[in-house]
Amino acid sequence: MARAVQQRERAKALLGERGMARLVELRAAGVTAATIGRMERDGEVLRLTRGVYQLADAPLHAQHSLAQIAKRVPKGVVCLASALAFHGLTDQMPARIWVAIGAKDWAPRGVHPPIRIARFAPTLLEDGVETHVIDGTEMRVFNVPKTIADCFRHRRTVGLGIAIAGMQAALRQRKTTPAEVARHAERGGVATVIRPYLEAFTADA
Repeated sequence: MARAVQQRERAKALLGERGMARLVELRAAGVTAATIGRMERDGEVLRLTRGVYQLADAPLHAQHSLAQIAKRVPKGVVCLASALAFHGLTDQMPARIWVAIGAKDWAPRGVHPPIRIARFAPTLLEDGVETHVIDGTEMRVFNVPKTIADCFRHRRTVGLGIAIAGMQAALRQRKTTPAEVARHAERGGVATVIRPYLEAFTADA
C-alpha cells in the first residue's frame, strides 16, 4: 500500500513538473502502468493520447503548446509527426512541433515552444486542413490521411518507421480509409511508395 502511494506521489510530481509525460518516462521514474491506470480510473490523471498523461487538474489544455504556436504562426499548419501525435497515432512526442508553411513564407525564429519548419507547395499547404479550437485559439492541423501521406513524402526526415506505424494505427483505429490515404498520396506524389504498405495492411481486411 505504501509503495502504491509513493508511486502516485512520484507521478504527480513528474506530471506537475512537466505538464504532461509519456508512460515510458513515468516508468523510468518508478511508476508502473498499473498505478497510472488506477490513477486514471480515480480521476487523478487524464490520458491525452495513447501513452501520454497529464494531471486532471492541470490548468492548461493538453495541447496548449499547439495553441501557442497557432498564435505565433497563424498561417502555419501542424504537420508530420506532430500531427500524428495530435491525432493519437504515435507515442513518440517530437521535441519540436512540426509546422508547415509556404515555400516562400517567412520562417519565424525564437518561437516557444520550439518548432521545426516544413516547406509545402501552395496546393499541398491548403489541402486536408482541419481547424480545432484550443484554449480559445484556432489551431490548424492536417487531417489524418493527409498527415500519413505527408509523412511518407518526408520519410527521410521523420523516418519511414514513423510513417508506417502511423498509417497502421490510423487504419486499425478506423480514423481513415485506404482510399483516403491513397487519394492524398496521389496528390502528394507518393502513391507508388505508399501502395505496397496499403496493400499489406488491407490484405486480410
